[in-house]
Amino acid sequence: MSEHTDLPDGAILRRAERRDLPEILQRIVDLAEYEREPDAVETTVEDLDAALFGPNPAVFAHVVESDGRIVGIAVWFLNFSTWTGKHGIYLEDLYVDPASRGRGYGAALLRALARLCVERGYARFEWAVLDWNAPSIAFYESLGAVPMDDWTVYRLAGPALKSLGS
Repeated sequence: MSEHTDLPDGAILRRAERRDLPEILQRIVDLAEYEREPDAVETTVEDLDAALFGPNPAVFAHVVESDGRIVGIAVWFLNFSTWTGKHGIYLEDLYVDPASRGRGYGAALLRALARLCVERGYARFEWAVLDWNAPSIAFYESLGAVPMDDWTVYRLAGPALKSLGS
């Protein structure tokens, strides 16, 4: 993938840089608010810096910059399918500021990650969406994504994780 992609209205899609971290964090907070979890974000700029730009980053991000502001983010990491024997991309967060929606920025971010999958020979591009988020579901399905209805996500966190891991 090239260093950046020109988008409508003079916006640019590019890989995240350290200088973007405060705005990436703000978009993560905005997403948590949209997903009705306004107090769930514990991460800090320092956490993001270590994850995205540390010695062995395992998390990556692309941003859409418009008029000097980060208006869209895609935060992702590699997963692996033992069935295909290949890596894939798991999209952790996709968010476009409401004032910047309808310009193709979300689709451009997804297209960039799909292009990475194709270029690198990855087998899958996956993400989760809340059941009540009808606009996002419709958007994803319009791009050809399909729900994995037979699968349920499980999570261990907090005291349950500590208990099992002790």
